[in-house]
Amino acid sequence: MADRLTGIEVFVLAMRLGSLSAAGRSLGMSAAMAAKHLGQLEERLGTTLVNRTTRRLSLTQAGADYLDRAERILAELREAENEASARSQVIEGLLRVNAPASFGVMHISSLAAEFGVRHPGVTIELGLNDRYVDLLEERWDVAIRIGQLADSSLKARKLAAVHLALCAAPSYLEQHGTPRSVEDLKHHNCLSYTLSSRLGGNTWGFGRDGSVRVAIKGSMLANNGEALVKAACTGQGIVYGPRFIAAEALNSGELVEFELDIPAMDMGAVYAVTHPTRRPNARTSAWIDFLAERMPRLAEEW
Repeated sequence: MADRLTGIEVFVLAMRLGSLSAAGRSLGMSAAMAAKHLGQLEERLGTTLVNRTTRRLSLTQAGADYLDRAERILAELREAENEASARSQVIEGLLRVNAPASFGVMHISSLAAEFGVRHPGVTIELGLNDRYVDLLEERWDVAIRIGQLADSSLKARKLAAVHLALCAAPSYLEQHGTPRSVEDLKHHNCLSYTLSSRLGGNTWGFGRDGSVRVAIKGSMLANNGEALVKAACTGQGIVYGPRFIAAEALNSGELVEFELDIPAMDMGAVYAVTHPTRRPNARTSAWIDFLAERMPRLAEEW
């Protein structure tokens, strides 16, 4: 199809400009290549469009009939391209955003409402879950990812840093004491997040790279960070997770943060990711720019 359109462009330009060499220069190709494209076009059509001499080009009757239609084809194609380009710059339509459940409820939902006020022509479909989604297969325009990005092929924009916190209710610490070392955790009730290999199961990771593995046990495991924070607020045990989930409880005094002899892991950051083979439309680009503007200020509260 690309060669066919090139042949049509060569034909139309050659007749407008008077020579194949001029048509070739206009399209950034040699006169020989322009002649080749014109020849292929005539071969596909099964007729001669142009009589060629060393001095001039002249249309055959078939060429004269085809020239009018070819010019209309190219004009309609340019108009369609211009309309598509203009439409791609309009910030409207459906924007499909995927985000982790807790972070989505606590932060993305309110930001989506704010974005909607700024761009009333956009409808946001917000998908909230903690599983790893396939952007292309599941047709998400953008996903919010938290942590260290494992898939380097994705196009990612960093929005804000994320920090981990160890915390418990004052009542729990009064009754069981405050841990001072990672080894002390073995004697405490640790509430574990099941969807993380570094923060869940039977071990927690410490040190910036998470290489210090500490065996833990506890009376509750959950696949949702908010549920663990709420349990910790009742005095059930110690929770280890992103500060953005525990921030409200920490600010109110329901939970108390403490540090151990080995620092918490480097949690990474919040990222907006898009698929590398899909060019972001105007609403997706506007959404990512909006998050990059608002998220750092929001993160100051974490």
